[in-house]
Amino acid sequence: MSVPFYKKRLPFVYTNAALTLIIINVGVFFLNYAIPETRVLLAMVPPWIVSRGYIWQFVTYMFTHADMSHILFNMLGLFFFGVQVEHRMGSYEFVLFYMVTGVLAGVFSFLVFYISGTVTVLLGASGAVFAVLLAFAIYYPDARIFIMGIIPVKSTHLVIGYTAIEIFSQVVSVNSGIAHMTHLAGFGFAFLYFVLRLGINPLDVFRGGSGRGGYWR
Repeated sequence: MSVPFYKKRLPFVYTNAALTLIIINVGVFFLNYAIPETRVLLAMVPPWIVSRGYIWQFVTYMFTHADMSHILFNMLGLFFFGVQVEHRMGSYEFVLFYMVTGVLAGVFSFLVFYISGTVTVLLGASGAVFAVLLAFAIYYPDARIFIMGIIPVKSTHLVIGYTAIEIFSQVVSVNSGIAHMTHLAGFGFAFLYFVLRLGINPLDVFRGGSGRGGYWR
């Protein structure tokens, strides 16, 4: 019985891909500061994608950040969670996961913004980083994460809490300038990635089961 193309496994190697992604993000950040015009070309501007054909923005928006605090928090998340997820997935699968979830979160946000007529600029790795956070909770459900370095929270509880916060924030502060919808899309597409490609049901893990039976390293 042949394996569907979307389930074919990639070779398991470890090449510090998470750190490479961080370096690329930092490099683009300094490029944007050196040449400010590049930020608006690399960030996602929905009207420009339609009218000017800037389709590369579906990818480059993930590597473009607004300011130092924006990139700092995203890269800390990618470092603390991404390195561990890469150890479980392997570098090739991790990069595929990161890019697929990030791009799809961007496409989803673009469709919502464009259809609703919302004028906005989308930038930042948050959609992909939220996807990585969900992957971390799936692979390490009993891991304790210390919020502000003090309060211990199980990784699965952290994901549930973030989801609730993002839904609430999206409802009450639509114009806050934070892409809560993109964060939720990152969670959603990560969930689908595990189910469809890796054969792992995240809900089983969150209910206290193993979730195994699929592509589990």
